[in-house]
Formats: sequence, C-alpha cells, structure tokens
Amino acid sequence: MITLTGGTLAVSAAPATAAPETVRILSVSAENVKPNETVRVRFRVTNNGSRAETAIIVVGGGLRCTSGCRAEPNLGPGRSQTFDTTLVAPTARPGEITGLNISIGVRLAGQNTYDHKMVYVHGPGASSSGGDKPAAGVRGVSGRVRDAGGKAIGGVDLTIRDSAGHEFRTTSSPSGQFSITSSAGKTIAEGPITVRAAMDGYRIARTTVRGSAGDVATVRLTLSAVAPPTKTSPSPAAEASPLAAAGDGTPEAAPPTLKAVSDEGNSSSRFFLLGGLLVAAGLGALALVVMRRRNAPDAAAETDVPSTTQLLAPAGGSMADAPTAVLHTGPVGGGFPGSYGAPPQGGFHQNSYRG
Repeated sequence: MITLTGGTLAVSAAPATAAPETVRILSVSAENVKPNETVRVRFRVTNNGSRAETAIIVVGGGLRCTSGCRAEPNLGPGRSQTFDTTLVAPTARPGEITGLNISIGVRLAGQNTYDHKMVYVHGPGASSSGGDKPAAGVRGVSGRVRDAGGKAIGGVDLTIRDSAGHEFRTTSSPSGQFSITSSAGKTIAEGPITVRAAMDGYRIARTTVRGSAGDVATVRLTLSAVAPPTKTSPSPAAEASPLAAAGDGTPEAAPPTLKAVSDEGNSSSRFFLLGGLLVAAGLGALALVVMRRRNAPDAAAETDVPSTTQLLAPAGGSMADAPTAVLHTGPVGGGFPGSYGAPPQGGFHQNSYRG
C-alpha cells in the first residue's frame, strides 16, 4: 500500500516471496504399484532468470520411461511450464517390495537441478496396500560429489551406514549425483547416517548427517586429489652419459680414449722421405768421391802434370809480370822411407822466391 501524507511518500513493506523451485514434481499417479504397471508423473519447470533460456529436461530413475522422457522448451524470464511423463514399473522378486526413485533432471542457465519421488514396486505375493510400506524410517539419502574446484565427479564408490548398522552401496552418476532409498527389507534407520566416498586418485572422504523419519537426508561431499609422487630429475651429467640408461646397478665403464685426427702422420712421412733423400744424396756423394780418388792417379799420369800449385798471372798481364811461387809437395830424396814413415828432417824444400 502506498500513501501520500503531508507531501511524504510512504511505502509499506511487503514480505518477500521465495522464488519457486526450478523443477518440482507435482503429482504421481501411484506410489505402490505392481511390476509392469504404469505410473504417470506431472512436474513443473520454472525459469527464475532475467532472460529467456532453453531448458533441457530428462526423466530417469528406477522406472522405465515410455513417453515425455526428454524435452527442451524455451522459457521466458520468470515463466513456468508443466509437463507430463509416463513410466513403467520393473519386475520384482516374489514377496519383496522394492523402493525406486523417479528422477526429474533439468539443466537451465548452466545449472543442473533435480527432484525425486519414491515409488514402491510389490513383487508377486506381496501386499500392495499402503499399510505394507517399509517401516517408519528415513526415506532415503541423496547428494552430490565434487572435487576441490567444484567440478562434479562420477564413478565414486559410496557406502552409506545408518544408526542400526545397515550398509547401502551405490555409485555416483557422471553429474556426481547419488541416492539410495529405503525398502521393505532394508529400512534406513533414523539418526546419524555416515557416508563414505572413495575413488582412485582422491583421498577418502567421510561425512555424517542426521536422518529423520519420512525425510530424505541430503549429503554434500568434496574429494581432494592426491598429489602425484615427485620425480627426481636426473643431473645433466647423468642425462649426457649413455650408460645412465643401463641402470643404477651397472658400474660405469670408462669411456674409450679417442685421439684427435691431426697432420702428425703426414709430417712424419715427409720427414722420413726427406731423410731418405738426404741419405741417398750422401751415399751418392761418397761414391763420387771414392770414384774420383780412384781415377786421380790415372788422370795425373796421362797429363804428366807435376803435383804443384801455381799462382796464375793476373788478368791482362803475362806470367813475367806476376810473382810466381812453386811449392814442391814430394819428398826430397825421391820418397818416404816407408809407407807410414816420417819424412826426413828438413824433408820439405821450398824454392826461393823469384820476383
């Protein structure tokens, strides 16, 4: 109500209404059915956003869906739409009553939302009256498993244990959802309920919630990833060595010593060749000297030249103009006393100088 008093605008505060649920099951045709009986379900989907969105609706659970199993309506902001679906109950063992969930899942504006409804299937010989429902206890336990970053984890093994020591086992779906329900043969006792989640690569998570009779206990579990073992990186020297790959138990052998290729061999060959040439030249020269010594007496006899040393006249003059000295190299008495005898005293005679 808005009133205007003395120029002042007064607005009376009205209680805020909560936004409707994104998906809600409105009715189920029967909660106690026999195998192969039909169950009709009506539910409503609401777009609580500020713009039009396309909703993806999927009907699942323990009953087989035959019609209205999937829909993708376009909903305007704040608009709702009602849907009908038909399901068929599965078979059950004689004399047993099995509790199964009907699940309605909706993805809208990037968010997944679910609603569940329990239906009891009575096997042959079991009473279908409402009085034969399971004994009073917790209707069920449902929840979701996520990692530390908020991402859903599928395939997680879950063990639920109630206050009476009953254990229930299930596995999370790809969206991280899981649920169990009470049955006639195994009722979930009210009181503390412990849920254990385990999966390879993650630490085991446990949480305890309190279940009340007739209600569904909701559980939220977060798994922390196990850090992978650290690997010690090998040193650069070990990486460079080809023997490192042989293992730690194999002793390292000293690498073979390699000699760098150089011109040492070629230089040695040249030196040997040069030395050989020098030796050959020396031998040739020695042979030539020996031959000349052998041929020297014959040449002297033929030319009849005395063994003297003469001074030649200078160029442009005669022998009379140049001083001449003649040196006799032979012994005075016509020879030495012996082959190795010493010459007689004063055995060398030098002619007088003629000028």
